[in-house]
Amino acid sequence: MKKVGLLIKEAAENQIRNSFKDSAGVFVVKYSGLSSPEMTALRQSLRNTQAELFVVKNSVARHALKKIGLEDIIDVIDGPCGLVFFKDEPVSVSRLLCEFSKQNPSLNLKKGILQDRVLTREDIEILAKLPSRQILRAQVVMTLNAPVVKLVMTLKNSLRKFVYCLEQIKQKKAS
Repeated sequence: MKKVGLLIKEAAENQIRNSFKDSAGVFVVKYSGLSSPEMTALRQSLRNTQAELFVVKNSVARHALKKIGLEDIIDVIDGPCGLVFFKDEPVSVSRLLCEFSKQNPSLNLKKGILQDRVLTREDIEILAKLPSRQILRAQVVMTLNAPVVKLVMTLKNSLRKFVYCLEQIKQKKAS
């Protein structure tokens, strides 16, 4: 029979593996110095963006990440670290983490993985500056719509000039 501590470690490793399978990526954050209410506020904010903060012992996290094949981010796991798994919107999660770290300097962004690409802290901050997915979609639609709108306006102006010309001819013949 296995010891309780070993069972807890295995459960945590399985949780990390399952969370990574279900997510689009992961960010590693250091939370040393954050109070319990601040951590609770961070977790609630992350839930609103469909992300989850998972805190586990470093040795368990390293072992699980090694099994998954994420050796690139193992080097930053030391001290109080947390793994932020996000489903599909990395921009909103990175923006939330960057804003939270500005308000609470105790939270430090370290590295991340997004679709098999390793992200540094600078990459995460650049990602946070991007517009949201809805805004990007609106910009694409407006860009695709612009040539059609210009064509319609050109045709409308041509018709307006033609009607104005006919009106002038009508007034000339009337007088």
